[in-house]
Amino acid sequence: MKKLILHIPHASEKIPFYEGFVLPKERITKEVLKLTDWHTDDLFDAANCEKIVADFSRVFCDPERFPDDAQEPMAKVGMGVLYTKTDDDELMRVATPTLREKIMKQHYSKHHSKLKNAVKTQLQAHNKALILDCHSFPSTPIQKSQDKRLSRPDFNIGTDNFHTPQNLIDKSVAFFKERNLSLGVDYPFKGSIVPLEYYQKNKNVASIMLEVNRKLYLKEGTDEKSANYQKTKAIVQAYIDLVKTEL
Repeated sequence: MKKLILHIPHASEKIPFYEGFVLPKERITKEVLKLTDWHTDDLFDAANCEKIVADFSRVFCDPERFPDDAQEPMAKVGMGVLYTKTDDDELMRVATPTLREKIMKQHYSKHHSKLKNAVKTQLQAHNKALILDCHSFPSTPIQKSQDKRLSRPDFNIGTDNFHTPQNLIDKSVAFFKERNLSLGVDYPFKGSIVPLEYYQKNKNVASIMLEVNRKLYLKEGTDEKSANYQKTKAIVQAYIDLVKTEL
């Protein structure tokens, strides 16, 4: 069966261990509350899809970042694959080479192996794989956001010139327009994940990102669902059905 691959990297609040952290746990928990894509593992839960869900917080290790800090723009502000600073630019963790190797081997690499294997399975069976990269974002930019514009859309799709079919972009724009919902195309976030083994190499691996504005489903500043949660989930589910038509 052709399966859409749902990549959900930022839904977890778990810190597997606190080695290297220099701030109190209470302060780290506050950062987790701020940065987690709360409930995206449920918002994007759909039948006949393969879910690749990170089981650790992005504050501990961010699987969406490039493993090499030299390639990762956010590493310059302490938010590379291993976050060393808070959004307020407070020193949060000292990541020694030994600690980095440990986390990359035990967590980052294992997560990416699952994603790579899911893509490989679909390619072998159908000569095609499609990834939906599943996220949410705050209605107001965090301090270290690369795009500081305040007028943020309801939804955001992220695309890749090599891996995102134009037909899927066009369908996405029409989908949200029909529902009178504002959509940013590569705004405020751009790009969509593809395993490095296939990145810019295999056009049969397609990928698109969907970001949901947290004001639509969350009591912002908390991890609590708002009264509009189910309505927003229904929209996300309908979008997943749309993406599946590209399989």
